[in-house]
Amino acid sequence: MSFLFGNRSSKTFKPKKNIPEGSHQYELLKHAEATLGSGNLRMAVMLPDGEDLNEWVAVNTVDFFNQINMLYGTITDFCTEESCPVMSAGPKYEYHWADGTNIKKPIKCSAPKYIDYLMTWVQDQLDDETLFPSKIGVPFKRNFMSVAKTILKRLFRVYAHIYHQHFDSVMQLQEEAHLNTSFKHFIFFVQEFNLIDRKELVPLQDLIEKLTTKDR
Repeated sequence: MSFLFGNRSSKTFKPKKNIPEGSHQYELLKHAEATLGSGNLRMAVMLPDGEDLNEWVAVNTVDFFNQINMLYGTITDFCTEESCPVMSAGPKYEYHWADGTNIKKPIKCSAPKYIDYLMTWVQDQLDDETLFPSKIGVPFKRNFMSVAKTILKRLFRVYAHIYHQHFDSVMQLQEEAHLNTSFKHFIFFVQEFNLIDRKELVPLQDLIEKLTTKDR
């Protein structure tokens, strides 16, 4: 959400995905921002009364893409082919890229390459009007939720990489409060609607417990 970032640098890794002003999704986004501003993240992620779950997940997925885009954009100078030759989240977890279309067999690649593939793939899904309709009354496809779950599962990996490999840089840039608030919001959202399998969250399990315990 934009309020998290104030007047800081607007450098993003990929172009920001905008929700059209005046659309119902824009109104939903404004509602979410207002609720987030209250500081109660558990409340902020709940489905507003009378709203469609698919639309709520769509709006928030776009927003998380924009947040992660900005967060990763601040540390791209530190995430290089040399510093991160594999896409990892600590010594135990390594991710190989496949999108099922252009790259069918998972390939091992550097973190910047993996994240470039990942964010480009997410962007393509968000720009697909048949998957993420921006016009009122256009129905969501039957496979929307499974696509949204895959997007969120992959976006989690960017958070995991930043926390495990680049947290020192995040602290040097004084971005840790932004990162923690963004990730906490993300985790509350995926927990609220069971959008990511627990085993996928294991690389940041300790952090998730620490961030969420005091809000139960």
